[in-house]
Amino acid sequence: MFARLSTYQGSPVPAEGDLVAHSEEIVRQVQDAPGFRGVYYLVDRATGEAKSLTLWEDERSMRDSEELANRIREETARREGQEVVGVQHFEVGFSHLEP
Repeated sequence: MFARLSTYQGSPVPAEGDLVAHSEEIVRQVQDAPGFRGVYYLVDRATGEAKSLTLWEDERSMRDSEELANRIREETARREGQEVVGVQHFEVGFSHLEP
């Protein structure tokens, strides 16, 4: 499995701020990409830093999705008042998620 980690910077997010307002739309855009396995969106409300982690079946699937990922990342950042500050790629050494 492979992962793409995108980092964003924006304004701090109030405690009552909605973090899932556009989540269904974002997932809908990426879920049909070949090899897509999952996504996490991580936010530090105090600093406004956010990260999205997408998981891919293999490196080729991840690389083939770059154009789509770039478009979604830029659209989402613009809509949320964020700036994309970095994108990294990783091979997943192992994973474990409790049911």
